[in-house]
Amino acid sequence: MNTKKPFSKDIIYLENVAEVTDKIVEKLRIDVNQKLRRFGGVVGISGGIDSSVCLGLAAKAFGPDKVTAIMMPEKDSSPESEMLARKLAAAFGVKSLHLDNITGALDGFRCYERRDEAVKRVFPEYDPRTYKMKIVVKQRGLFNNLPPMFSLTIIAPDGSQKDKPLHTNEYLQIVASSNFKQRSRMTTLYYYAEALHYAVIGTPNKHEQEQGFFVKYGDGGADVMPIGNLYKTQVYQLAKYLGVPQEIIDRTPTTDTYSAEQTQEEFFYQLPFELMDRFWYGYENGYSPEEVAKVMGETPERVAALYNNFERKRRTTDYLRMEPIRDYYRG
Repeated sequence: MNTKKPFSKDIIYLENVAEVTDKIVEKLRIDVNQKLRRFGGVVGISGGIDSSVCLGLAAKAFGPDKVTAIMMPEKDSSPESEMLARKLAAAFGVKSLHLDNITGALDGFRCYERRDEAVKRVFPEYDPRTYKMKIVVKQRGLFNNLPPMFSLTIIAPDGSQKDKPLHTNEYLQIVASSNFKQRSRMTTLYYYAEALHYAVIGTPNKHEQEQGFFVKYGDGGADVMPIGNLYKTQVYQLAKYLGVPQEIIDRTPTTDTYSAEQTQEEFFYQLPFELMDRFWYGYENGYSPEEVAKVMGETPERVAALYNNFERKRRTTDYLRMEPIRDYYRG
């Protein structure tokens, strides 16, 4: 007997947020204390919604005195991030709060130098001392079965903006250079975790995990991922229940990676999470494009193309979720 609910816009919501929160907290406590045999948790916080919810969950699981929060800004980070991170730690009673600026480490890796070298091949006039930059993906390919097309945007000191399509070599170099940021943060978190005999609490949500919006051995490197099965809509439900500060709940999700302000939507997802959550739910739970289209005010053809886009993202990022391949020889 088919008991699947009819598709609706409300199908994405958790029916009992308190019960889900309690289950996550209990499993987090068991996994860290019993399976991993660690005393508490380390969470990297940035003033974003995902890390905020993870800090709240960790504080409930272990007690705020067994949680260490780490802020890891660098020279491209928004100053607002540190202010919100401090407010967040105070809201959950987490007193073990550390600020580790990773700019020096990134300079050592030549992160900015390598990135700017690629940017200047596209825009020779680009000067990182006065210009800002970001990578943008256009929505135009989302509903017509085309792979994403990335553009580079630079913003001059007078506020004027230029955009150009990114060729593969420049795109790869900019992204590879920027990924030093996430990997430097991961190593910082593990320093504190090992020094305290704590576990690293990963902050990626369901979309970041399944669509590949994370850096391998960067923000994808953690011991546990308590919100890894939650849609963004559900993360916001937990945020309200846990008491995350309203300024963080109201803040537009950003990558906080490039010098120019950039939303996650324009860099990767191509859709606001309110829509993406519902389409992805339909995709992974076997709802037909026709049924989803009727509810969402779309055409079946566009929803089918969107499903194809989701499948392409999942397929092309499979390697990010793979463990190292080691079955070469068995003696």
